[in-house]
Amino acid sequence: MIEARHLRVLRAVASTGSFSAAGRELGCTQPAVSQQMKALEASVGTPLLVRTGREMRLTQAGEALVRHAAGIIAGLTAAEEEVAAIAGLRAGRVRLVSFPSGSSTLVPTALAALRAAHPGTRVSLEEAEPPRSVELLREGDCDVALAFRYEGAAGAEEWDDLVVRPLLTDRLVALVPEGHRLARTGAAGSEPTGSEPTGSVAIGELAREPWIAGCPRCRGQLVEVCEGAGFTPRIDFATDDYPAVVGLVGAGLGVAVLPQLAVESVRPRGARTVTLEPAVRREIVALTLPDLAQVPAVTATLDELARAGARQSAAR
Repeated sequence: MIEARHLRVLRAVASTGSFSAAGRELGCTQPAVSQQMKALEASVGTPLLVRTGREMRLTQAGEALVRHAAGIIAGLTAAEEEVAAIAGLRAGRVRLVSFPSGSSTLVPTALAALRAAHPGTRVSLEEAEPPRSVELLREGDCDVALAFRYEGAAGAEEWDDLVVRPLLTDRLVALVPEGHRLARTGAAGSEPTGSEPTGSVAIGELAREPWIAGCPRCRGQLVEVCEGAGFTPRIDFATDDYPAVVGLVGAGLGVAVLPQLAVESVRPRGARTVTLEPAVRREIVALTLPDLAQVPAVTATLDELARAGARQSAAR
């Protein structure tokens, strides 16, 4: 294996014409130069220098290696400088994948703080729901993935090989038209504010309602919760777009169950939120691979996401 330090010695010998002159240029002794040249020739398996008395000239192999050495050393120097910049958070790139309601609530706050603290770190954002976002992380197509899982759901071990940074716990809420009989389930005299739940209701009270379902994973959770309450929801509309869900509910076309984070990401015009009992929660997390967790830019991104999650929780 050719070592960079040996290439630097070879270039010095080629440019100065002797071991002693090369030693002076490199700040080492003549015997040290001689030793490193012998090690380099042993590595490549062929002589690189021909010594005739006090004169020294390169062999054909030596000339070839000197010709390539300049580019190799320049590349290594550039790599060292770039790595040092990344390690010091003066540069770096993080590829982030998030589900939509995370993209509109947690991610902007986190990335604004990251940019203010480390302006040289660039973050790209793509959207994907879990489990696809987790697959992208494992496939090497992103560095950090925002994901969620519902409490008590099967497959809790699915993230065992990943670094898991908890961000917040998100509760499901019911969304009903503002004129609905359950829209003012809260305390007497309280005034609904739209995204803030007005009171609580058992999901069984919505058994006879038409339903608007959200993303596939949330849709599956909805059916499971409803069946646990003794009924199967009649889903009239299904859409992955949360504003569309809110719009359909606001138009009086049905009711929905959405994560509170999703409701907070849109303005629920014409709709009111009601807390479900018993509580159904999902855990919002940021995921990365163990090796990536050691990269300073990734660590900084995880830290800011955690702070954004804490602020979101405190604001509720």
